[in-house]
Amino acid sequence: MHNLLILLQALGVILLADFLAGVFHWLEDAYGTEDTPVLGPLVIRPNIVHHHYPRFFTKLTWWQSSWDLLLIGVLMIGGAAWAGVLTWHVWLFVLLSINANQVHKWSHQTRAENGRVVSFLQDCWILQTPRQHALHHTDPKNTYYCPLTNLLNPTLEFIGLWPKLEAVIEALTGATHRKDASNRGEGPTPAWVIEHRRPAPVKTTDVATTDSLRG
Repeated sequence: MHNLLILLQALGVILLADFLAGVFHWLEDAYGTEDTPVLGPLVIRPNIVHHHYPRFFTKLTWWQSSWDLLLIGVLMIGGAAWAGVLTWHVWLFVLLSINANQVHKWSHQTRAENGRVVSFLQDCWILQTPRQHALHHTDPKNTYYCPLTNLLNPTLEFIGLWPKLEAVIEALTGATHRKDASNRGEGPTPAWVIEHRRPAPVKTTDVATTDSLRG
């Protein structure tokens, strides 16, 4: 019974970490813009680029994609220690939270890029699968925000959590879900986003032609 209780507590911590990561993801997508003070250039801009070019951030290092989560995690550990509540639950929550972007990144990589261990964990649904996360990147890109597991998203979609929250926010503040130019028919791609597009590979024939012209 004791081991079962620990297992249930661990599952609860995992789901909480997944849910809060989803909440922040939703806030970024729904209301953040590149002009948002402080968070705009640091957090929102990379997120907008990711919607246009989902594979772009797979080339970033762990530090480049997770430094902000690490900072928050360190503050949480420090606060919990100061308050005398630094339990294994807090450690597990912080460990999961600071790696939310890394798990997210794995859902955009191939099995060869992820390796056997990560691919096995995805196959077992311990980590979110690429198939489920692909639903978030399907127009209009306003669903399946939780990035860690396959457990929460279907339930949250069933109860319609995100549209209900947005309806409440619109009623209280007038703010609506921002337009996402990565969706078809919602406007041109901003120039600053296009700068992040990977250049097309240069064919051998093109190189030869260019060399002949230079000659």
